[in-house]
Amino acid sequence: MNRYTWRSASLESVMFMVALLFLFPIYILINLAIRPADDLSSPVAPTKSPTFLNFVDAWNQASIGGAMANSMIITVVSVALLVLLSSLAAYPLARLTSKWSSLAFYGFMVGLLVPFQLGLIPLYKMMRDIGLLGSILPLIIIYVGLRIPFSLFLYVQFLRQIPLDYEEAAAIDGCSPARAFFRVVFPLLRPVTGTVVILNGLFIWNDFLKPLLYLSGTSNQTLPVAIYTFVGEYESQWELIFAALILGALPVLIAFFFLQKSLIQGFSSGVKG
Repeated sequence: MNRYTWRSASLESVMFMVALLFLFPIYILINLAIRPADDLSSPVAPTKSPTFLNFVDAWNQASIGGAMANSMIITVVSVALLVLLSSLAAYPLARLTSKWSSLAFYGFMVGLLVPFQLGLIPLYKMMRDIGLLGSILPLIIIYVGLRIPFSLFLYVQFLRQIPLDYEEAAAIDGCSPARAFFRVVFPLLRPVTGTVVILNGLFIWNDFLKPLLYLSGTSNQTLPVAIYTFVGEYESQWELIFAALILGALPVLIAFFFLQKSLIQGFSSGVKG
């Protein structure tokens, strides 16, 4: 039987301090979100008269509901297209050993090195000329194109670890390459698909620059842009900003709550030979 020693107590104390360190920003966020505007005390000091009207004011003044719906549509559609297109493109790049497949793979990887800011103005002019400014469609197109190299890299590296035995067995059973991919290979990609979904989803959900540029001056806006409306040149409504930040984090937390079991299973599962 393991005894409770001073080393165990020290380890628990360290873990408790680390937990407090991670919880401290959350405390500040909640404390400022429920603080009245006239309370000028230190952000660390607990508010003496908490109010939840900040959440109502933030929701109404910045049209958080519509902005959240736009962010959800953009994120879900973009991530779904990224998973589909990246996995389909990665399959031949990982399986074929010809010279052109290597050249194509490294051509995609160049997209990881080229900063998006280089194409900011040309993309804006192109979207303006074809009449797509102000809608969420150009954002979906840009996000898919911008994140495909990263997603493709993850899929290719993971596919190279999967033995060919699965596909050979499927071919013997009469499966076409496309059917073998969707019925055999793609289910084995669950771990990397979870990584692609999480990393790209968080990137798209939290992005500020591109929605500000392409949806500027319209009623369409995403959540980060809606929250930015509380930031003024001379004064910022911090209590509404922090309340809106909590409202914006709720969909992500709810999605993780319902998907955590499948995500953890996907990360922990491996390819068994």
